[in-house]
Amino acid sequence: MELKVIKIDKLENTNFILGQSHFIKTVEDIHEAIVQTNPQMKFGLGFCESSGMALVRWTGNDDTLIEMAKKNAMALSCGHCFILFIENGFPVNILNTIKNIPEVCTIYCATANAVEVIIAETEQGRGILGIIDGMKTKGIETDTDIQWRKEFLRKIGYKL
Repeated sequence: MELKVIKIDKLENTNFILGQSHFIKTVEDIHEAIVQTNPQMKFGLGFCESSGMALVRWTGNDDTLIEMAKKNAMALSCGHCFILFIENGFPVNILNTIKNIPEVCTIYCATANAVEVIIAETEQGRGILGIIDGMKTKGIETDTDIQWRKEFLRKIGYKL
């Protein structure tokens, strides 16, 4: 077995969801779930098929995000993983919808941070062991930090 680290290649503030599914139907189901939940959301999805032709299957409504998804899915090349890049919304807007798709097994991360994916490769194929999401924690928030957090969430409309 060989361990590898694959960096997700994306624009700095682009959000994405990395997960695992179990069926090729995932591609169409995620597409439908997004447009039914948030029709204004732009997205690109790449899905690594792990049997048959073993292709990167893809869909989306934004050419740049589609290309980003295809490129990263191919770099990962892990059985039945999917990577979904989004704009005009945040993962929190669609995460529960995605998790409720019957063939979705796992969500590894949902973030705009820099991410490294830890991969194990054997003679059979590749699998995701885990992810490194963002940077190492620098400390514990102070009262000033708490005030900033609360103001920020209200400023962007997530709390009243």
